[in-house]
Amino acid sequence: MQQLNMQNEFKLIIDGQSCLGEQGELDIINPATGTVAASCAKASVAQVNQAIAAAKQAFKSWQRCPHEERKNILNKIADGIEKHAETLAELVVLEQGKPLALAQMEVQGAIGWTRYTASLDLPVDVLEDSEQKRIERQYQPLGVVASITPWNWPLMIAVWHIMPALRAGNVVINKPSEFTPLATLKLCEIIQQEVPAGVISIVVGDGEIGEALSTHPDIKKVVFTGSTKTGQHIMSGSVKTLKHLTLELGGNDAGIVLPDSDLDQIAQRIFNVAFLNAGQTCAALKRLYVHESQYDALAQKLAEIANAQILGDGMASETTFGPVQNQMQYQKVKALIADAITQGAKALSGDQALPEQGYFIAPTILTGLDETCRVVQEEQFGPVLPILKYTSIDDAIARANASEFGLGGSIWSSDLKAAQFYAAQLECGTVWINTHAEIVPHAPFGGWKMSGVGAEFGMEGLMENTIGQTLHINKV
Repeated sequence: MQQLNMQNEFKLIIDGQSCLGEQGELDIINPATGTVAASCAKASVAQVNQAIAAAKQAFKSWQRCPHEERKNILNKIADGIEKHAETLAELVVLEQGKPLALAQMEVQGAIGWTRYTASLDLPVDVLEDSEQKRIERQYQPLGVVASITPWNWPLMIAVWHIMPALRAGNVVINKPSEFTPLATLKLCEIIQQEVPAGVISIVVGDGEIGEALSTHPDIKKVVFTGSTKTGQHIMSGSVKTLKHLTLELGGNDAGIVLPDSDLDQIAQRIFNVAFLNAGQTCAALKRLYVHESQYDALAQKLAEIANAQILGDGMASETTFGPVQNQMQYQKVKALIADAITQGAKALSGDQALPEQGYFIAPTILTGLDETCRVVQEEQFGPVLPILKYTSIDDAIARANASEFGLGGSIWSSDLKAAQFYAAQLECGTVWINTHAEIVPHAPFGGWKMSGVGAEFGMEGLMENTIGQTLHINKV
């Protein structure tokens, strides 16, 4: 990893060229140590405008690139990700903090999603085919797409944004989180080797860069994954030019455990989906409702699993649990836990020794609290799980739905028929039964309410990168 720490190793890509940032360099912090791990180029607004101009020019020919050729290019990109899998995983650990095994899973997911997207064919819907007339509904690319990606799954989410856009014939400018740009810079370097200049660009910077990108009149679509507040800001900025939007925003996912559940079967699974990536996952289980007959028993099982975790640097083989990614989020999660305990909640876990450096919070199981606590009301996005007691399943459903968010939810039960009945009552874009936060490339994923606009993945996700065009052909 020593070579990754070199100055100027991580450059922008604009119009097919690697370049330095006109705003100097950005220090990238390793969250496991709290120290600077690398530096990367920091873009100026002028460079954003340069990237957009180059993308707009590149779109003229890229949109006419045959579908089969674009599919082949995506498969070559997947080959490149596979070739550089070790470096990409290590970069994710370095900048994001997750254990190496999880980073390797992220890289494999990036490969799988890219290959799946390459396999998709855009449809031509035949609406009429009579002796006199044929009417088709065709789907055309939009143009220049702005992709703004977060710090929790930096490589995977960049792939989710970029690959469908390219497959549909768009050109893409990505702005990664300023906390985690390294793996995405490497990804775009891999993509650039397979596409014409201007088809992919990457600019790194703070909110000013994101603002310049997302509000530019030549940007035809913005795809954003991140907080609801930022998503609302992007939506408001899109009004003047009526940009297309795909927004995957915050979540406060509820899971409901029905009283017939086998706790020995589900405890480890619940822990895994609540604390995936140290809880820093949009669709992680964030509130757990448990029937009063099983409340204490399940809470204790989850606490035992939490207390068994080994916190440390993601590159260490013994590490099972990484840090919170940045200091701001670390302080927020600590404050939420402290507030809950002040209000009478009990922490059943979280006492293990922590590394002296870095943004580490032990996985924390909270009991004895209700909906009034901030840790229940807000999206924690960190290693804490509040467990709430219920008596009536109808009451649990109502409490689960009493949130401004609607990303995902889950029902846990040995009775699949009952689970499906209650699953249909949850107000969220995805409902899982006996699992949670499980996403696959062929199943659309998106939020209701304040959790987003539109969907990603599958044919529906690909179509969000197109605009419909109706073709009338008079035969006589």
